[in-house]
Amino acid sequence: MGREKVTLVIPWLSLKEQELVYPSNITFSSPSEQEKYVRQWLEERAGFSSCFSIRFYPGRFSRDKRSILAVGDISEIIPDEEADIAVLEEPEHLTWYHHGKRWKLKFRLVVGIIHTNYLEYVKREKNGRIQAFLLKHINNWVVNVYCHKVIRLSAATQDYPKSIICNVHGVNPKFLEIGKKKMQQQNGKQAFTKGAYYIGKMVWSKGYKELLKLLRDHQKELAGLEVDLYGNGEDSDQIQEAAKKLELVVRVHPGRDHSDSLFHDYKVFLNPSTTDVVCTTTAEALAMGKIVVCANHPSNEFFKQFPNCWTYDNSTGFVEATGKALAEEPAQLTDTHRHELSWEAATERFLKVTELDQVPTSKPPRITSKNFMSTSFNLRRNVEDASAYIHFLTSGFEASRRMFGAIPGSLQPDEEQCKELGLAVPAGKQGWRK
Repeated sequence: MGREKVTLVIPWLSLKEQELVYPSNITFSSPSEQEKYVRQWLEERAGFSSCFSIRFYPGRFSRDKRSILAVGDISEIIPDEEADIAVLEEPEHLTWYHHGKRWKLKFRLVVGIIHTNYLEYVKREKNGRIQAFLLKHINNWVVNVYCHKVIRLSAATQDYPKSIICNVHGVNPKFLEIGKKKMQQQNGKQAFTKGAYYIGKMVWSKGYKELLKLLRDHQKELAGLEVDLYGNGEDSDQIQEAAKKLELVVRVHPGRDHSDSLFHDYKVFLNPSTTDVVCTTTAEALAMGKIVVCANHPSNEFFKQFPNCWTYDNSTGFVEATGKALAEEPAQLTDTHRHELSWEAATERFLKVTELDQVPTSKPPRITSKNFMSTSFNLRRNVEDASAYIHFLTSGFEASRRMFGAIPGSLQPDEEQCKELGLAVPAGKQGWRK
């Protein structure tokens, strides 16, 4: 396909919200300062200079959802003359409260990639099943309205009509390099000198609840097992207290980069989480040549092709798999296995399932919010257009937005964010700050 112009669009938060979200007290006084940090981080992590553009859209942090939500019409961040193909990471998340141009009319192809099992998280909250039922239909609504194609990283996500299940993620090459070195050490030597560990954001819903329950319920069968947990998060203190109550040795540590040399000698990665869609750390552990013990769950389907992925169906299976993994040596990965975990293979899968080479070259006419109704509703009267127009109307009123959980005052960015991002201040926002 040659070199294409690519733009990465990421959220910009006000300083006081940066302090709530970013780790290690990292804050940025301007978008240019954050862009510099992002490019430096990418170069250090991936080992190459980024040649794509970076732009920022205004965002706000929702405390109750523990998530950043878009403010205003973020499709405006890309000029109409540059609008070609849009890849929406978590399209439901980006379009719940979208009010503005219709993505499918501005871009000739909109690909939504479903990363998160929102329904599973919501089910764990108060009145979770009712909330999950409503959210399922809202997600179906907005994704259908705004995306041409939908890719689900695994079957652990919500099912969407006409969606494709394909893992279009790969691992950083450094993990594959670590795995190669370990494979060379395995020739007649013990390459792994440490036992079992788990790494992940330290919140109960990220597998810690399941792991500590398994360890607590089977302390006798797992006698002698030692487990190290690594992570930072809101539930760190509670998880540490729960670990102390076990007879087994379970050590809790602050989070570290998974490629840190500290992890190289661990042989077994325990991951009982069922809320992930495709767990990045599982892929990284496999790339490093470790044995992964994980649940027989749709989120782990992609990993079953690798000989070092050992799944279990119940708690007894977990005990058996863990014991066996600690007693045996990992199988050596073939070149084919390593390729399947790589960024290159992930890109190949993405290009194949999106059929980008078959997308027509013509671009849609420019659409503005002012002629949204005439273009999208009067000229193309069909169910989808009517549905899109209803969402456009519903998302345009503060009362209805709040009813569906939007952050108050997030229909448009405030004066402060507009100035920081170089955007025109919307009428009615002059002199107003949140």
